Amino acid sequence: MPIREGKAKEIYIVASGEMIALYAANNIAKGIEKYAKKGVVRLGGIICNSRNVDRELELLRVLAEELGTNLIHFIPRDNVVQRAEIRKRTVLEYNPDIPQAQEYCQLANNIVTNQSYLIPKPMTQDYLEEI
Repeated sequence: MPIREGKAKEIYIVASGEMIALYAANNIAKGIEKYAKKGVVRLGGIICNSRNVDRELELLRVLAEELGTNLIHFIPRDNVVQRAEIRKRTVLEYNPDIPQAQEYCQLANNIVTNQSYLIPKPMTQDYLEEI
């Protein structure tokens, strides 16, 4: 909806290596492509929220490359996220010194310093499944 209404300019797709997430990411890219032609919306990149899927990093790198964008950051899976959530805190509030907190700081830095915004080139469903 924000894309269609012209409210979004810079989109980051969050996905994992699970097939349903890859389908969803490709479909979001299709939406960005459609509305980019008559507006200012652009894809800033892909963010992997890891689910510990086999070959996950490789899959997300290929997805980003095929869409014509970058893998902005790979966030490893860590159960500290659930522990922080139970305490109604972000990971940084829960414990800013742990490696997972540093991952989120790096992600934020990667987004702030990103200069690559583009119209994605979505894949066909058949090609996505081949990957």
